[in-house]
Amino acid sequence: MVGLPRLVIAAPASGHGKTTVATGLMAALSRAGHQVSGHKVGPDYIDPGYHALATGRPGRNLDPHLVGEHRLVPLLLHGARGADLAIVEGVMGLYDGQIGGDGFASTAHVATLTRTPVVLVVDISHASRSIAAVVQGMIAFDPSVRIVGVILNKAGSPRHATEVVSALESTGLPVLGVLQRDDGIVAPSRHLGLVPAAERADAAHALDRLSAQIADRVDLARLLELARSAPDLDAEPWDAAAQVSAPSDRRPVVAMAGGRAFTFRYTETEELLRAAGCDVVTFDPLLEDALPVGTAGLYLGGGFPEVHAAGLAANEPLRSALRTAVDSGLPTVAECAGLLYLCRTVDGSPMVGALDADAVMTSKLTLSYRTAIVPADQLGGSAGTRVTGHEFHRTTVTPAAGEPAWLVEGRPHGFGSATLHASYLHTHWAGHPHIAQRFADAVHAHDPTTARREIQVRAKRGHTPARSAAEAEPRGRPEAWAWHGDKELAPGLVDFAVNIHDDVRPAWLDDALRSSLDDIGAYPDPAAAEHAIARRHSRAVEEVLTTAGAAESFSLIARARPWRRPVVIHPQFTEPDAALRAAGHVPEHVLLDADNGFTLEPGRVPHDADLVLIGNPTNPTSVLHSAHTIRDLVRPGRVVAVDEAFMDSVPGEQHSLAGAHLPGLLVVRSLTKLWSIPGIRAGYVLGSRHLLDDLRTQQSPWSVSTQAIAAMVATASEQGQAEAARRTARIAQHRAVLTDGLTELGIPFVAPSAPFVLARISAHARLRSAGYAVRRADTFPGLDGSWVRIAVRRPDTTRKLLATLRIEGPWS
Repeated sequence: MVGLPRLVIAAPASGHGKTTVATGLMAALSRAGHQVSGHKVGPDYIDPGYHALATGRPGRNLDPHLVGEHRLVPLLLHGARGADLAIVEGVMGLYDGQIGGDGFASTAHVATLTRTPVVLVVDISHASRSIAAVVQGMIAFDPSVRIVGVILNKAGSPRHATEVVSALESTGLPVLGVLQRDDGIVAPSRHLGLVPAAERADAAHALDRLSAQIADRVDLARLLELARSAPDLDAEPWDAAAQVSAPSDRRPVVAMAGGRAFTFRYTETEELLRAAGCDVVTFDPLLEDALPVGTAGLYLGGGFPEVHAAGLAANEPLRSALRTAVDSGLPTVAECAGLLYLCRTVDGSPMVGALDADAVMTSKLTLSYRTAIVPADQLGGSAGTRVTGHEFHRTTVTPAAGEPAWLVEGRPHGFGSATLHASYLHTHWAGHPHIAQRFADAVHAHDPTTARREIQVRAKRGHTPARSAAEAEPRGRPEAWAWHGDKELAPGLVDFAVNIHDDVRPAWLDDALRSSLDDIGAYPDPAAAEHAIARRHSRAVEEVLTTAGAAESFSLIARARPWRRPVVIHPQFTEPDAALRAAGHVPEHVLLDADNGFTLEPGRVPHDADLVLIGNPTNPTSVLHSAHTIRDLVRPGRVVAVDEAFMDSVPGEQHSLAGAHLPGLLVVRSLTKLWSIPGIRAGYVLGSRHLLDDLRTQQSPWSVSTQAIAAMVATASEQGQAEAARRTARIAQHRAVLTDGLTELGIPFVAPSAPFVLARISAHARLRSAGYAVRRADTFPGLDGSWVRIAVRRPDTTRKLLATLRIEGPWS
């Protein structure tokens, strides 16, 4: 028996606010320190995306039509591994299921199968006492469904809410909360429902607001009591490794489409492919011009290619590469959006063209459960195999089928062959693991000539061959790379050298650090910090790795792989160079031009560089590169590590890639600077789980201290982010005092975005003699003694420095 506190969030009908309340509850409980597992009744892809944003864990589906009744509890337990409780969002009305199925696949059906208590969300905006009759009817309709509470949504006023609460006393159900009308927390919609969280730049901010409202207006303690009343479950968690097997010792690459255009896929699909011995690499068809190196299989899931048709069409290099790969027999599965992408056109925009078909938008919504049969032996299965799935689209494809992938109600559907399976039908591979096994078998058997072809294409585009170690010797003086700002300090000198914020630490941070001393008798466990950071950046927990500051991060990156051609973009913090050399690599440098404002030009980076490191905003130049420009560095076969140690000092963290899910991207963060805690080595790396796994294998056990963990948890909180915003605003104000003064003195400087300014002034020695420590810049590759870096300080301190510069001048 397995204990799992859990609740189903249901409603009398669609439109009552299930998604809003369920997602808000997941977020509020997660922010209260609980590990919450989010689930969705039915086949929907979009709601689980919001669940993942709220919990930091993958959102998962529970659908008896797609996976079978017997798999629901094992899949629930699998998704909730390591969680304190599970929140299951219902579908439509509580008792609404498959048409003609007598409630099959309804929320009530899933609640009964999983023995989960139900909380009703009821929109009361158009009624008062009648709400009690509705709720009483929901209770009486099927006594086997255990309804344990009500949350009232869209109350017009306190008097209105009181009237409804009073009437509900007759039902015997507790009212767990009352939410007022607030359109500001309703997610925007699109022709297939809500806009996916991955496509909403404001999603994390909106979720923070929703979480705060739920925490304020819902009795979370009582809710948890009801969740804990759920009975234990007599089942074992589902395990992908028990469903499939790896046919060889190789780990061929399956390229899985992602990004804004392809957001629809079930988490278990990737888990099954990995269990079947494949390495799944996500690529973004909007951004990347080639398949991942070594691709031996292609998975194109669902999404909105019709919305992003112009962007997909503009990426002609990838469309051409995909057409060649599919035509040459690359095992390919394409569901719905993937089907459209493989067509010649979508609404007239050119697509891949691997299928002799065209797609257009229509006004008709196709939304239905299906049962399909494989008509002949092919990639999708053996002849006669019966599968369940669903359709969900407003497009049509002409012709609707070639050699069919399925027979649906006796009619041919989609396109199928020994190497291609493309159709509108969405299937959940946990319910049909033979599909995953058959696809994985084909991937393992495929001769990965795609990798060789991709290399040839890159060579034709002018990619530079790898240089020898001797040719790769970087410019600069390696013996000076260990020079950092703290070495400038000495008794009696005013510190303008170290980029540590000079404000006092907040009392709550000091309290957290002191309290952490109570835990130093145990080995440190970074799980709490990684969950807090995941919530802050709207990422899965597996996409966060805590480190002993950015310096350890660079060391882990340097040792993670046998880099062939690592490149560091300079001027830049020199620790990445030192880490690479310590790991036995000889990094090359790309030097940015001072006359061009140290602007990044991605085309100057060697095409075959497999590791690129860059700061943003960059130390020491204080230049903030655009997110778009940084994204242009990302390409298949390359890891791009962005040092965002000073990004938390940029208002709104503009141009940060901390929340970007790009293959091959690592983002390095540090707490040292903004929070004034250089003595506590606290940092983290964000990236894909499988890329971070390479770093984890290099990390020493317990390298992140208990105090560092406490600092990360505290600063990632809502209180911490509010204080960070205040500190960032003060830094901008204080920096203006410095830059205005330098301008008045005629001292040139680089337009700054970080808490320091790079000024062109040969003043290091003279200022030191006058009692001021500034950071020499000649230790940075690409700079010389005519530059100094000046840290931002309080206005009164800065004015004294400016007065000294005026006295010591002229500086031209």
